[in-house]
Amino acid sequence: MCINLHAHCIFSVGFVKPDPDPLQDYCIADTKTPQTNFFCNGAPCIDPAQAKASHFTTSALSKPGNTRGNPFGFNVTLANIRNLPGLNTLGLTMARVDIAPDGLIPPHSHPRASEVTTLLKGSLLVGFVDTSNRLYTQQLRPGDTFVFPEGLVHYLYNLDSKTPALTVSGLNSQNPGAQIASLASFTSKPFIPDVILQKAYQINSQDVTKIRKNLGG
Repeated sequence: MCINLHAHCIFSVGFVKPDPDPLQDYCIADTKTPQTNFFCNGAPCIDPAQAKASHFTTSALSKPGNTRGNPFGFNVTLANIRNLPGLNTLGLTMARVDIAPDGLIPPHSHPRASEVTTLLKGSLLVGFVDTSNRLYTQQLRPGDTFVFPEGLVHYLYNLDSKTPALTVSGLNSQNPGAQIASLASFTSKPFIPDVILQKAYQINSQDVTKIRKNLGG
């Protein structure tokens, strides 16, 4: 954060922190050894002497994801430490996003990461809402890139009713997290009390029941 105070710029880096910087060249994730005696923020490293080129490559994003199994019509395939263990401690996640014709990635947020998305195929309407409730929205064509700031609610909608869309996204966290606003509100376990949702969304109890059912709650 930068504050202009009498022509001086004061940086408060403590308010925005990415994943910690690594203390070595790499820390290939050990995803096979059970963590029975300790817990860590991330994954422990294998012996660096056992590092191989295969630890730093993956084909996980090469194949289309199944969008039919999602009620909104999208699928996210991640390149993370499970299939790309060399990513461990580097503060990065990559994602292939397949969106069916007329499909939607509904309003959601990543609490620990900003996201930059490049459209490879199709036509998308994307946008995010800032903390002043201002909407920034843009139609993307193949080759266009859009960035979603950390923690802000955003969406991606396939404008084409016949052709699927494909994007590749990068997020600046090893574990960015994702929270879809509608699912968090109506399908939490246990449920948020109906009276809270009625007041928050200005709806009645029948609406709450219907929305929960539609979302699988």
